[in-house]
Amino acid sequence: MHKIFIDGSAGTTGLRIRERLSQRRDLELMILPDELRKDTAARREMLNQSDISFLCLPDQAAREAVSLIDNPDTVVIDTSTAHRTADGWTYGMPELTGLREQIKTSTRIANPGCHASGFIALIRPLVELGIIKRERVLSCFSLTGYSGGGKKMIAEYEAEDRDPLFDAPRIYALGQAHKHLPEMKQLCGLDKEPVFSPIVADYYSGMEVSVTLTRDLGCKVFTLDDIKTAYKDYYKSGLIRYDDSTEGGLISASAFSGRDDMVVAAYGNDDRITLISRFDNLGKGASGAAIQNMNIRLGLDEAEGLVI
Repeated sequence: MHKIFIDGSAGTTGLRIRERLSQRRDLELMILPDELRKDTAARREMLNQSDISFLCLPDQAAREAVSLIDNPDTVVIDTSTAHRTADGWTYGMPELTGLREQIKTSTRIANPGCHASGFIALIRPLVELGIIKRERVLSCFSLTGYSGGGKKMIAEYEAEDRDPLFDAPRIYALGQAHKHLPEMKQLCGLDKEPVFSPIVADYYSGMEVSVTLTRDLGCKVFTLDDIKTAYKDYYKSGLIRYDDSTEGGLISASAFSGRDDMVVAAYGNDDRITLISRFDNLGKGASGAAIQNMNIRLGLDEAEGLVI
């Protein structure tokens, strides 16, 4: 049985991974007692004894955890932001060109950010095909459930005496320095980071990322059908697919809550197009993606133990 260790299993993502993997009979979860959860020597031993270690830690703590590993066979899947654009790390989004094969052999896998996953899924194929110019500055809105903010934000939203302002959606990261921007730029092959407006709303989980396009953004003339065809051709394997169905002409950001797959779609007309991806910020945007990467690395069905 493959030995799996979760370093940082007390956070939202770590808890979700642990809950999911505890139901698997093909894996052995290595668990530290609570009193040793922050003991460096105990963590070092677990990290080096594991076949795969998930890092569910703040960025600096994730870097420190990697420095504790001297076993060349230990595979690390880091869910933090620390290594997503770092040399020597494979970005854990297997649906992108060439990355599934890299994940199969990599010992250092950086799990994608939630907002970034939705943006990259929409933009990377269109940049590869020359539909979007690399030098263009794109505009992106991303709507997420409050679970994306971790334990503190969950407690704030679920408090009985919470501020009434929590009842309505709230835009944040107003300084255009969101931590997902570097991977959004690098993985899409863009020259500049997008103008990015993340929005948190009063529902637990689910994410909806949107990007608008006009004809002047392209390297060549394209139509709405060109983009639909591009997505359908690009996403033929993995957990991303094309689906432009709606809920009576509306699109809910919570429709994929509890799931581990993602859908991309294009709406509008040939002059003005809206690209939208929908998924769960806790699923394909976090723990589901991490488990998908683990499955691929272990040579298993990549959807094993996932909800799709």
